[in-house]
Amino acid sequence: MPSSQAATRRGRPGYDQQTVLNIAVGVFNRHGYEATSMGVLAENLGISKSAIYHHVPSKGDLLRLALDHALGGLEAVLTHASATSGKADQRLEYVLRGTIAVLTERLPFVTLLLRLRGNTEVEREALERRRAFDHQVASLVEAARSEGSIRKDIDPRTTTRLLFGTINSVVEWYKPGGPLTPQKLADDVIAMVFEGLHHHA
Repeated sequence: MPSSQAATRRGRPGYDQQTVLNIAVGVFNRHGYEATSMGVLAENLGISKSAIYHHVPSKGDLLRLALDHALGGLEAVLTHASATSGKADQRLEYVLRGTIAVLTERLPFVTLLLRLRGNTEVEREALERRRAFDHQVASLVEAARSEGSIRKDIDPRTTTRLLFGTINSVVEWYKPGGPLTPQKLADDVIAMVFEGLHHHA
């Protein structure tokens, strides 16, 4: 969670922490976190480096806040009642739809998460949380397979990897505000995952 120090700092007039964070995430995604200096951030924000410290204690705190925003959304999907009770395939569908919703709503933040290299403690902590999320989704796949609601002839590890590959690839091509709405995107992914591409007469 965001540190109390980072969360309670007040920004300069005309800026708030969320604005600084949104711009910083865009810069991190364009240049890479490690390659982005405080000077580059200041230039993109149009303020001095010292002014950034009115909003956050460090570049690492910006990264932590950004990753918390992405991971917090994903983790919340798993705690919803629809993800914890009912048939496993229905729970899996809910989690996949929820994951797509978080991805499209918080696209720059999830993009940053998916590009982590694990070179800092903040990144390693985030990657551990992401692995825990992935593990819970994999457990849902296995549960649906065991109950017979999804096919058993495909290795569950293959199923899980293809699910993650399909959904994670969205960050590379999805354009918010375009003709493909988040709801339609989720419907299309679910249809492909559960029904395949063959036309059923």
